Amino acid sequence: MKKTLSMAASLAIAATCALGMALPAHAADTTGTTTVAGRSLPSSVDTSGMDPQTKAIVDKIQAKLPADWESRLRATRAKYGLNESSWSEIRDSVINPGDYQCQRTELTTYANSLLVGIKHPAIIYNLQFYGGFDWAAFDALISGTESKSNTFGVNGEYTQKLTAETKNLKRFWDIDSAGIQLVPMHGKDVLSSPERLAHVLSVMYGNPIDEAPRQWALGLAKTFIELIDSEPVLQGGANPIFTFNAFAYSEKGDPEPLGISDRIVMGDGVLQGMAAVGLGDVAPKGIVSHEFAHHVQFQKNLFESDLTGPEATRRTELMADAFGTYYLTHARGESLNATRLLESEKSFYQVGDCSFTSRGHHGTPNQRLASSSWATSVANDAANQGHILPSLKFDELFEAKLPDLVKPDAG
Repeated sequence: MKKTLSMAASLAIAATCALGMALPAHAADTTGTTTVAGRSLPSSVDTSGMDPQTKAIVDKIQAKLPADWESRLRATRAKYGLNESSWSEIRDSVINPGDYQCQRTELTTYANSLLVGIKHPAIIYNLQFYGGFDWAAFDALISGTESKSNTFGVNGEYTQKLTAETKNLKRFWDIDSAGIQLVPMHGKDVLSSPERLAHVLSVMYGNPIDEAPRQWALGLAKTFIELIDSEPVLQGGANPIFTFNAFAYSEKGDPEPLGISDRIVMGDGVLQGMAAVGLGDVAPKGIVSHEFAHHVQFQKNLFESDLTGPEATRRTELMADAFGTYYLTHARGESLNATRLLESEKSFYQVGDCSFTSRGHHGTPNQRLASSSWATSVANDAANQGHILPSLKFDELFEAKLPDLVKPDAG
């Protein structure tokens, strides 16, 4: 069995976005590697085209990194599931695109705007090479914990809504959910703190044997922060690109657990993105209900299927959309009215993608909308509005409906 982890490392670079895919101990075929335009992480960086200031910073980074930093990072990604990313491929390769209506959504347009006006593109590529767009998520994974002092959203504006929603979800679904934690991801908190970033780097890269670990990691963190601060568009780590993700994580059934609690991590960036497209009221509820649905899948072994590759991931993600919307619609769940439910369904539509060949494929916008709309009908058409379907019964209905949800729609 293996851990898998979903990161937003390539989100704005690839101009694509999706709800965080699941992070089970044994997900089906979601392997990817962090890349830029299809290139894997290099062991050295070409600085020949950089301006002198940027080149000097990158040269310092290269000098501080251990010679085998690439293999160290790769091993750490595997250990924590960080190499299992649905965000790592550029999402422009498709299978028979004429069979599907797969258009750019407002959210992908927003994601593409996050780096508009950047003065030094080389900085973005270097941060990508070194795993920099994983740092905030990794911090939330290895150091984050549920606490009454936690806030959600850049200004804490989603704190009450998300904590209340998680409590309701725990009451709604028939799983052992007491240990599932809700953890925030704040980019600037990590990327402006040398001490906090140093802890992340020491875990991701390990420590060179010829230097005191704390001294080495702290020096490297300060240099990376210097690199981030040299590009105004990155806002000192507050740019939403660093936290444009939400994911569920579980070590259920893993023979070598790391001791990380079951959790849902909510990034500021994805909340900012939904607010930017006018869905800031309902979308956070949809996101956390989708991620909680992954924990239902973990505990009920619903990741297992005969499907492989993109089809396998699409199935689990559309299923999570359906579970999430069923909760949002149900009289004993969120019981959204028609207008707010439509906005919730739009939020699932917004995060569809057209990467049919990617093993991180989540489903097209129309497929995600169809899955959400179907779940709405299951709840609304039930004879007994007070009865909550057992999760395995709901899954049975979903599996029967799945072929209709993914059939070609461009007639």
